[in-house]
Formats: sequence, C-alpha cells, structure tokens
Amino acid sequence: MIDSGEFRKYAHDFVDWMADYLENTGDYPVKSAVGPGDIFSQIPDNPPAEGESMDNIFEDFKKVILPGMTHWQSPNYFAYFTANSSYPSLLGEMLTSTLAAQCMIWETSPAAAELEEKVMNWLREMIGLPDTFSGVIQDTASTATLVALLTAREKQSEYRINEMGYPQQGHRVYCSSEAHSSIEKAVMMSGIGRKNLVRIPVDDSLAMIPGELERSVREDREAGLVPLFVVAALGTTGTLAIDPLEPLSEICRREKIWLHVDAAFAGTAQVLPENRWMIKGIEHVDSYVFNPHKWMFTNFDCSAYYIRDEEALIKTFEILPEYLKTRTRGQVKDYRDWGIQLGRRFRALKLWFVIRDFGVEGIQKKVRDHLDWAGRLAERINQEPDFELQEPRHLSLVCFRFRPGDIREEPELNMLNERLMQKVNESGKIFITHTKVRGLVTLRMVVAQTRVTEQHVSNAWELIRDTAREMIS
Repeated sequence: MIDSGEFRKYAHDFVDWMADYLENTGDYPVKSAVGPGDIFSQIPDNPPAEGESMDNIFEDFKKVILPGMTHWQSPNYFAYFTANSSYPSLLGEMLTSTLAAQCMIWETSPAAAELEEKVMNWLREMIGLPDTFSGVIQDTASTATLVALLTAREKQSEYRINEMGYPQQGHRVYCSSEAHSSIEKAVMMSGIGRKNLVRIPVDDSLAMIPGELERSVREDREAGLVPLFVVAALGTTGTLAIDPLEPLSEICRREKIWLHVDAAFAGTAQVLPENRWMIKGIEHVDSYVFNPHKWMFTNFDCSAYYIRDEEALIKTFEILPEYLKTRTRGQVKDYRDWGIQLGRRFRALKLWFVIRDFGVEGIQKKVRDHLDWAGRLAERINQEPDFELQEPRHLSLVCFRFRPGDIREEPELNMLNERLMQKVNESGKIFITHTKVRGLVTLRMVVAQTRVTEQHVSNAWELIRDTAREMIS
C-alpha cells in the first residue's frame, strides 16, 4: 500500500501520462477493436492476496484496460452525443476526489452546498432561463426526468402516493415518438406503467405535433384518465429535432399538466442568444434539464436540473431521520432533499472551474465554432450527388445517408449504410453512429468534442466519402 511519498511520485507520473494522453488522444483508434470477453480473460479470476506494486498496476492499466477503451475525448469522436471534458474540469475533479466529501446536506460541507446554489444561478443566467427557476445538479438527465415525474405525481395526488401507495388513477404521460428511452424507464420506475406512456406523432421535422397532443389529452380525459406529465424534447436523441415549446406550454398551462423540458445536449447551445428561440414559452415550463457533461466541457457526470416549484420537489423527496436533523434546516439548501440520492458528490466544483477558466465568451466561441463547422460539413455533403442530408438539420448534428443512383431499394440502401458505418469505424480513424428515420438507416456526425477542429471534421467527411465510393467501385 503506497505511502504519502509514493503517492506524490505516482501522482506526478499519472498527471504526466494524462497530459500526454490528452495531447495525443487523436492518435489512438477511436473505437476499441477488442471482442467480447477479451478484457475479461486477461484479468485474474481471483483478487490478489497480497498488495501489488503501483508500477505493475499502472502497466496493466496501459496493457489491458487501455486497448479496451473507446476514446471519447478524441477529436475524431463524432458518435452518439459527446461526453466532454477539459483541463479545468479535470483539475476540479482531482480536487473533488481528494476532498472526498459526502455533500448530502449543508452541514456536511457548507461550501459545496453554497457553491452549487451559486453556480446553478450562473448557469441559469448563461442559458437564458427565468430567475423563477431553482437549480440543482443531478447525475444524469435520466435521473432528472424521473425526479420531475415523481414530483408531478406527488403534487397532483397532494402527496398521497408517497404515503399510501399507487391507486388505480390512470395517470398518463406524453412524449413524442422520437423521445429518449429514459422517459419510458421513468414511467416504469414511477409506478405509472408503460401502457400509460402516450407517444405523440411528429411532423416532417420529427418534432411533436401540438394538435396531436391536444387530441390525446382530450380523449384521455373523456375516458376518465388523468393527464399528468408532458416531456418536450429540445433535441431528440436521433436527429436533434426540436419540439415546439411555446404551443406545448400553452396546452399544458391550460390543461394543468406538468411540462418537463429535456434539453440534455442542446441546452448548451442556449449560451448563444440567437439559439434561445428554442425556449420561447419557457415561463410556463415546470422543469428543465440539460447536461453540461455533454457539450459544456465538464466531465461526466453533471446534469443541471431546474424546477419552478421548489417546495413541491422538496416535499416529494424529503425524509428526516434523527441523524440528519440540524439546527440550520430551513436556513440553507440541503440538496439531499432535491432528488433520489442521499449521498451526493461535489459536482459543482468542476463546473465552477470550467465556467471561470473558459468564461462565458470562451464557451460561446467553442459552441459557435462547432455550429459553423457542422454547417460547412452539411454544405459539403449536400454538394455530393450520391449522398443526401436529413433535413431539417439542427445545431451541430449532421444526419445523412449514402444513396448511389443505381441502388433504389430501401433494404439494400439500409444495409449499404450500415456497412459504410462499420467500415469507417473499424478503420479506427473516426467513430460515428446511426439512427433510423422513418425506417431508413441514417448516419450521424456530432460536431461537439472539446478538442475537435474544422480539419478533423473535414478529414472525417473525406474518409466517409472515399470509403463509400470504394465500396461500390
């Protein structure tokens, strides 16, 4: 077991390795090429009886673990949505790990609670939310959506379900047919049940149709059901489709339905005032979430959750055993009452470091560059006769497909695009993913990685284009 002196030595060695890794991460194969079980088989079946040297442990990290990692911090990473980091975020995370504080209530670390409150106020201002919202850091948007749904459930039932259990009330939850799977999971976990999740049809832009929501709510009320909760997606997972918030908020206000906004990736784009058209109608929203750990250069996990009715949130989650009673209760924010977990990490520290190091203007410049480069990529794709764009395009996600003129059948085109994706990913040079739009396989490139440059985007496109043409030559 290492002592303080050895810790100093290895900490310096590790930081040197970390800096080298981040400087050269673009040289690694982006996606791991190992097969199922390859890593598992290299790890002994039994734990060591005696302690091992840190030199050996670190060597095994490099030899066994590193080849099985997908390099999310590579500038050649264009898959899913990003899970970004940055130098200030890492430094903040290192201090958080060193302090190793359990920040469940104000008493356990006053600075953690008060910094979180202040940073959430900063973030609220940065993305243009009204000051009627109160913020708290959750681990993920999935957790935040569940927290919102449980709060809506309790407020509607006058907090009886927490006390008495779930009656047969027939609560109904609504989202678009393109919405994230976390909504379905939240409906399952809340006790509402999958059969009460209503997926609303979308328009040609893949955004929820307000009139269809209104019709579903009316039909459910006529059937004796209880419309409870609507999720508006500001950026669906597949194509970043933007649900029309203003008409949806009017419907929910009129019908007294909780409206939750999932802006997990796209929320960061609101640091640019020109993108705040997405939140027109936000004054009637009940809760809102976005993830700084996706596009705001703060390492996972850090999800910013905002709620209009702070009291309803606390009444839903507060439990006060004797060992958690304090004299400061009611004077401070005890964030363990603001969500599912009792134990809480000091996530606000790394976010504070990022905002202070970049500054608002620095974050805005990064985001604006990503949007510009994605736009230029879309223009290049549009100029190719054997490729087609998925329109409309939103923010820094570009969706497209290879469509050579001599192939017309959709099943064959789907297979061709899947093969194209597989081939470029197997090259190790880039990593992209796909979605399906009305049954058609569509390739996705997300331009949002912390270290990405326009040259990386250009190189990636040329690799995709050239690989596609080689496949059919």
